[in-house]
Amino acid sequence: MDELYGKHLIILGLARQGKALARFAVGVGASVTVTDLRSAETLQPTLADLSDLDIEYILGEHPMTILDNADIVAISGGVPANAPLVQAARERNIPITNDSLEFTKRAPTAVIGITGSAGKTTTTALTGVMGQISGRMTWVGGNIGRPLIADLHKMSPNDMVVQELSSFQLEIWNQSPHVAAVLNITPNHLDRHKTMDAYADAKANILRFQNENDIAVLAADDPGAIALEHEVRGRLRTFSLRGVVEDGAFIRDNEIWLRNGSEKRVCNLSDIQLRGQHNVLNVLAAVTLADSVDVPVDAMAQAIRTFKGVEHRLELVRELNGVRYINDSIATAPERAIAALAAFDEPLILLAGGRDKDMAWETWTQQVTQRVKHVILFGDLADGLAERLQAAGYDAITRDQNLADAVTSAAQIAQSGDVVLLSPGGTSFDGFVDFAERGEVFCQLVNQL
Repeated sequence: MDELYGKHLIILGLARQGKALARFAVGVGASVTVTDLRSAETLQPTLADLSDLDIEYILGEHPMTILDNADIVAISGGVPANAPLVQAARERNIPITNDSLEFTKRAPTAVIGITGSAGKTTTTALTGVMGQISGRMTWVGGNIGRPLIADLHKMSPNDMVVQELSSFQLEIWNQSPHVAAVLNITPNHLDRHKTMDAYADAKANILRFQNENDIAVLAADDPGAIALEHEVRGRLRTFSLRGVVEDGAFIRDNEIWLRNGSEKRVCNLSDIQLRGQHNVLNVLAAVTLADSVDVPVDAMAQAIRTFKGVEHRLELVRELNGVRYINDSIATAPERAIAALAAFDEPLILLAGGRDKDMAWETWTQQVTQRVKHVILFGDLADGLAERLQAAGYDAITRDQNLADAVTSAAQIAQSGDVVLLSPGGTSFDGFVDFAERGEVFCQLVNQL
């Protein structure tokens, strides 16, 4: 009998995570109430998908009375942990959870959990491909793709599970996965977490509840990640571009090597299909993680040679008139955009903007002035970024109202041999549902040129 059986579960937010948890909870015998600030009309497709389930809906508001007979409250990723209803639940000692935590509690096999300010989606996807090539049934999800709790009933003890985890998910966790990775910690989501200490503390939950039998994987080269070494309860593994590590993955003589008691060569550095040194780090992380759950080296090497990345991450959309158009819509922070700039030697036409997250833009400004042939700014950030660039003496700037106009401008400015790079640096919420929708629109616009 599941621990949710007979409990009254309140779910805040009916996005994909809330929807998956609602279906699971009803299936194990919980009484479920869903509340969402959106209207029934807006949510109609989702409500139709759940019409076979006995669920109570309170839409258009989050009334405090909903907590009167609640046993547990689950929040979706878009609901802040300090939202009034969540704070009220804590004051009443009502446990707070989310779909990824409920999945991890019940997973029948060891879970690889991956977090970081950048690179976690690529690392998660690549680690999953390594598992698949090795012949194991491999499940990839969490903050990306399908919520894993939706497939819990299909999983077996010999499977491999790779779960991407955001700070929004981790900030309420009280359990950690068997293998946990922190790829990096740089400023991100400060509009929600307010301080870097709070942001890093949320990330640390991926390690904090491990035990001596668990494995922690940290980036040796990243000060924010390696600073969490004191949270490690079991085996510490690392990965590095800069030197040999005692236990983990590293580069020697332009080859990827792995240490796990003995040394094993994985493949040549040139076998990596992804651009940029940040992606070399992602590969090293994936090698260390896959090895931690006994994926053979030959499967890792085959995955590295064939993996060409995931959508919206330095994705080649099209080459037209000698100009390559690259979709890096995932770059929702300045650091991600900086990494994208470093991946190219060609002249760059940069499309930047979106909505700010209270981020620091000084290094981005410096890199743009040094690396970018012309910058096209759009969205809420356009005026502010233009002022920063002009103050730095850079004037190759075009300002547009929206992404469609920015693509048109880029096509007019770019010459053969140039790269048009969408790497916004800001979030998508000034005009899109999420970064994926922004990337999809960019691809459509480019393919219409």
